[in-house]
Amino acid sequence: MRIAVTGASGFCGSHVVRAALAAGHEVLCHGRRPGPAGRHVPWDATAGEPDFTGADAIVHCAAAVADLPRGTGAEAAQHAVNVAGTERLLRAAGDRPLVWVSSASVYDPRADRGSVGEDHPTGAGQLNAYGRTKAAGERLALAAGAVVLRPRAVYGPGDPHLVPRLLERVRQGRLLLPGGDVRLSLTAVQNLADACLSAVGAGRTGDRPWTPVAYNIADARPYRRDEVVRAVLAAYGVSARIHHVPAPLARLAARTGRLPGLTPYAVDQLSRDVVLDLTRARTQGWRPHRDLDAFLRETATGPAPRP
Repeated sequence: MRIAVTGASGFCGSHVVRAALAAGHEVLCHGRRPGPAGRHVPWDATAGEPDFTGADAIVHCAAAVADLPRGTGAEAAQHAVNVAGTERLLRAAGDRPLVWVSSASVYDPRADRGSVGEDHPTGAGQLNAYGRTKAAGERLALAAGAVVLRPRAVYGPGDPHLVPRLLERVRQGRLLLPGGDVRLSLTAVQNLADACLSAVGAGRTGDRPWTPVAYNIADARPYRRDEVVRAVLAAYGVSARIHHVPAPLARLAARTGRLPGLTPYAVDQLSRDVVLDLTRARTQGWRPHRDLDAFLRETATGPAPRP
């Protein structure tokens, strides 16, 4: 197949490109910058429609990702990419199989998320502009017949967000975590890339595109938060003691800005159980094959990454 990947120079998009090439497919890399391989097709998601001429299927990874609180001027920039950019993408896609990479950040945090299925509310309640604009964008994609994937906390080689921000939070040998230990779903970027290819009928697990609905994507098992943190710190040679801050105090500090870099979204993501139900994706034949242990064994070497 010839697969168009938007956001091909980004973290998730670059892994989709490599996985598609490894599977023998041709890749068109749509974005402002070239991808890691394949043919570059310039496209700015904030201006103009992409040219998908010759593409058999599309994987849309392009997104504006940042934890921005409500009311910031930067929310308009995220809307321009995640919502208006989706409108441009859909007009150009035609009837090609399309995978739209979303996020578990679309789920309403006000409802219980101990075990989250795809029917969990997404209409409101998101704690930052990213969650709100991704929820709006995926509604457009679902209405147009796209397959929507909802990974949570994507990590892996080249991760610009999860691990760097964790290491940045270490201060004078201490790391403050909100609330007690919780169970969390995480997503290896290789598992997400495999799901993207499988969903357009280009993967190892099937030869037909998935039914166009939303699917949770994550590693096979949830993790204990504190165990993950200790493992990451050890892998990068960072010595720190974990201190638990009562969740109400952490939420207050986030709302008032008393701890720089701590946001209501970050507190919510770290202080409550969030375990994605993968049943729907598994019924399509997809299976997650990577986990955090493999990542730490194979890639956590050399200097610690920085955001």
